[in-house]
Amino acid sequence: MRSVLLDCPPDKWGDLFSRQSLPKFRFNQIASWIFKKGETDWSKMHNLSRELQSFFELETTLRLPEVVESLPATDGTVKLVLRLHDGQMIESVIIPRGDRATLCLSSQVGCAIGCRFCRTAEMGLIRNLTLGEILGQMIVANRFLEASPIRDLLAPDDSAAIPLFRINHVVFMGMGEPLANLDNLIEAIQVMTSPGGFALSPRRITVSTSGLPSRIGELGRTGLCVNLAVSLTAADDETREKLMPINRHYPIQTILDACRNLPLKKRQRVTFEYVLLSGVNDRPEDARKLSRLLAPFRSKVNLIPFNPYEGSPFKRPSHEDVLAFQRILLDKSVVATIRKSRGADVLGACGQLAWEKKKEQKESQWNPVVFST
Repeated sequence: MRSVLLDCPPDKWGDLFSRQSLPKFRFNQIASWIFKKGETDWSKMHNLSRELQSFFELETTLRLPEVVESLPATDGTVKLVLRLHDGQMIESVIIPRGDRATLCLSSQVGCAIGCRFCRTAEMGLIRNLTLGEILGQMIVANRFLEASPIRDLLAPDDSAAIPLFRINHVVFMGMGEPLANLDNLIEAIQVMTSPGGFALSPRRITVSTSGLPSRIGELGRTGLCVNLAVSLTAADDETREKLMPINRHYPIQTILDACRNLPLKKRQRVTFEYVLLSGVNDRPEDARKLSRLLAPFRSKVNLIPFNPYEGSPFKRPSHEDVLAFQRILLDKSVVATIRKSRGADVLGACGQLAWEKKKEQKESQWNPVVFST
């Protein structure tokens, strides 16, 4: 049975093919083809001998997620529906803007966290993505950008943008809880930031989490120095537990303690994401409570007006209410930004990702997964 090369970190490829005794530069050549050029056809790697091409073709596979559908939104965002080798489906979102091309990556098929305002939660958790499936989303997205006229992907106000043909920012904000797939997440980030991989700066990578305290600590201890975004969405445990049932196991203070112990670099802040739900957590008293909670932190708040989807009981707050909420935070010296919704018309915005055929795989239910603190 052929090994899946992308499921093995590049620095371990020598161990995988130790019987060949290949010099390190050969694996560097292969990595350059895959990560820099997006090439997965061994016969096209012309600086490898035909003998080596045949060997790798027989011994390993460079399979990638298959693009089943690409859905362009009116604002230039593109949602990619991807089929994995076992038939499971995930979604990634390409967000071009100005001189930036951001990829919103999935880390799991479905999600076990059960956030009430997130469409992915309706799938339940099916499985973790492998390292290769995470990296494969990057390769597929780069191929898509290179094959598509970039200006056709841009919103009208970005028409003068510098042409882009590669992903240069990554956010782990797609399907799944990234820290619940921590080992593969860490290895994926290492490849993304490696000079021999995608060569991204860690400051251009953001990991979003519902707040798993022990995993936040483990990520911090890796020294990777990526950005952390914690989905808070409420300033008190009672409200947060109703919206995010995992709060029963990891209340707000436990999460804040884990964030407080992170080794942040100079000028680096923890981002707290706050999904604004009309009449639920968007009142002035909620904003004041949030400002008191975060006052001791070197942090910023990213306000996310709820992105509606069919079947959700929640509503998006008015623009005026969102601005009023932000104004209270700013007046209390809490840095607060408002996230612009991208890709909502193709269900590609925050909280909207889910495979349409999910009910054929698994009944929609929340099955809590508890991680040790």
